[in-house]
Order: sequence, then C-alpha cells, then structure tokens
Amino acid sequence: MTTLEPPTSRTCGAMAEHRRLLTESSRYRRSRAELENTTRDVQRLERTTDEILRIPVVVHVVARTDAENISDDQVISQIEVLNKDYRATNADLAAVPDVFSSLVGDAKIEFVLATVDPDGDPTSGITRTSTTQSTFGIDNAIKFADRGGADAWPADRYLNMWVGLLRGGLLGYAQFPGGPADTDGVVITHTAFGTTGTATEPFNLGRTATHEVGHYLNLFHIWGDDGSGCGGTDEVSDTPNQGSENTGKPTFPKVSCNNGPAGDLFMDYMDYVDDDTMVMFTAGQVSRMRTCLETARSSLRVTATTAAG
Repeated sequence: MTTLEPPTSRTCGAMAEHRRLLTESSRYRRSRAELENTTRDVQRLERTTDEILRIPVVVHVVARTDAENISDDQVISQIEVLNKDYRATNADLAAVPDVFSSLVGDAKIEFVLATVDPDGDPTSGITRTSTTQSTFGIDNAIKFADRGGADAWPADRYLNMWVGLLRGGLLGYAQFPGGPADTDGVVITHTAFGTTGTATEPFNLGRTATHEVGHYLNLFHIWGDDGSGCGGTDEVSDTPNQGSENTGKPTFPKVSCNNGPAGDLFMDYMDYVDDDTMVMFTAGQVSRMRTCLETARSSLRVTATTAAG
C-alpha cells in the first residue's frame, strides 16, 4: 500500500508543463506568442471590462482510498476560498503591509460548480472516479479514463479541476491557456484542496488552487522563473523584481534584487509561500487574468447575470 506524507514545502509543476509543451508543440508556441501580443495590445488600449465574470467549474475526484475520495463539503470549501481570493474579500488580506496595500486588486472573477453537464443533464459539478493507480504525477494521466483518471469535460465550457494523490511532493500544476483541450485545467493533490477533510497544514487554506488557477488564467510566478538571476519577468508591471521563490513564512521586509526597502511581494498568491502567508493579487495581475478571460478563454466566462453550466 502506498503511503505518502503530505508535502511541507510548496512545489508547482505548471512551468514544467509549460516548457514541455513549448518544446513539443509548434501550435502551443504559436498560441502563446499570439496571446502575449494580444494581452499587451488589450492592456495598452485598456479594453478590458469591469463586470463580474463567472467561471463554471467541474471537480473530478479521482480516488483509490476512502481518504482520497474527498467529501462534497471539502470541494465546496475550495470553491468558497477561490471566490474570496479572486474578489479580494479574504479576511487575511489585512496582513498586506501598508506599503503594498495600494497594489491589491479585485479580479471580479467568481467560481461556481457547474449545474449542467456536457449532455445537458443536471449535475453537482463533482465527478467521482475509482482508480487502481496509487499516485499520479505531472504526466497528465489523471486527466484520462484509460490511464486511471477522469476525462475532461469540454474545456471551452468548464474549468476542469482534478483532485487525487500526487507523488514527488507535488502540490499541483496547471495548463496555461493555449494548450490541448483534453488536458486543459488544474490538478491538485487532495491534501492541499479546500479547508476541511484531508486538507493538511501548511497547505490547508485552499491557496494551492488559487495559485494554480492563476496559472490557468495566464499568470506566471512572481519571480519570473529565472532562478535567482533577477532578470526574469512575470509580465506584470506592478510586481516588484524578485530573486527566486520564497517558501514558508518570510518576515517582512524580505529584500532581494535591490528591491528595498519594501522588498519582495512574497504575500502574493503567485509566490511559493505557505497558505497562511499568500493573501493577494495585484491590480496588474488582475488585468492580465481578465484579459485572458476576454481573449483566449472568452468562451468559458459567463457574466454574473447568466446562469452557470
């Protein structure tokens, strides 16, 4: 029987998946280049809207054991976290240092469990798959029924989220917009999903999903994924330049790359800190995500006045 200790330090496989697709797929390379050009144009012309946008979500629970077969309540707790974090209504937003408080952005994005499945039938927005696979990795097996996982629902209509037991200390990973439809979505280990049930400290506040959905909506890691070189970029103008990722619970100010006196924006959702330390998106990150929803993922979004599903 496979037993894995829950991860104690944040790891994310989104950039590994991004780089694999860049290497293997010319179509993905073209899509990514086109999206970056479009994003710059839309932001330059300030063409994004200000309406509340809702994203229909389907959560595919893939389980071998009873513990992995997380409850509906645990799934619902994760949706609640996403809605607070993407509307900047999370109570721990008060932890943002005063020097950074003006950067906080409300994405005006809300998440709802789907009420209608791809065939038009009523659904809870949660699917359950029994598997013989002891663990899953970054090879996307969890996204295919014939590999022990669950097939995606149409990616142009739903945000697919897969929850199972991930190996190698991996908390989760996401696919950036522009990739294959049958693997599009977010994967999260069950001990880092939601705020109840099997959710385990220090990743028991649902922030792994907040982080991975950020990638799904075209956000990069805040340090620009260049190691400690201070030359990388997350393509967002209001996030301070930062040397490498921060983990655990840094003490403010954490200075790197000559960014004193305020230092790193380590409390941003796109860093690697613990769940109770990441508490905000910036206005620039919000603009980038909303541009994604109005371009590459425009078929997915519905307005707040439109029924989900």
